Amino acid sequence: MLDGLREIRTLTTWRSHPMTAPRRALVVVDAQQEYFTGLLPIQYPPREESIQRIADAIRAAEQHGIPVAVVQHFAGAGAPVFNLEAPEGQLHDAVEQLRSEAWKTVVKQFGSVFPGTDLLDWLRKQEVDTITLVGYMTNNCIIASASDAEVHGLAVEVLSDATGAIDLANAAGAVKAETVHTTLMALLHSNFAAVASTSDWATALEVGAPLATSNLVESAAQGRA
Repeated sequence: MLDGLREIRTLTTWRSHPMTAPRRALVVVDAQQEYFTGLLPIQYPPREESIQRIADAIRAAEQHGIPVAVVQHFAGAGAPVFNLEAPEGQLHDAVEQLRSEAWKTVVKQFGSVFPGTDLLDWLRKQEVDTITLVGYMTNNCIIASASDAEVHGLAVEVLSDATGAIDLANAAGAVKAETVHTTLMALLHSNFAAVASTSDWATALEVGAPLATSNLVESAAQGRA
């Protein structure tokens, strides 16, 4: 029993305080007009606030020499959503006005940013071991990309105020965007990612530090309490 408790404490300490500074890349996921003027408006956090936090994250990354990849979803020509030939398929102006030739641009067709793209190869060439995810939606492409990163040996950070969710309702039930978003942030932080605000992430960049993490055992213990 005591040995088991020691193992849990060791795991918690290691996961919460990584020993080396991360080699980050900022991955901006689908910061497209579709989530503002299209069929899928972000509901929580307020979309006009979250898009500004995405812009803040881009500026902070570039200030600290962190490579930036900007991803756009493409559902095909003539598709009712995510059509890159339509205005709603374009990047939001807050991101577009920051465009840099140094950005890695990616077009994807799946929820995760990895399948069918060359993003992973680019990350390897940049010697990145940690991706910081911002963008949309929390309940689709962010969680898909965060969980997919695990099989590629990449650590993940998610900026809670630079992402966003939508209200959902279907035959299985209904849930408001705030509940979707806050629930998924807790889920991600329990195992798949270090979750933080954009300002806390910018502070971590200033000192070259990793974000604090949690783990499933620690989160379960706190949940029981």
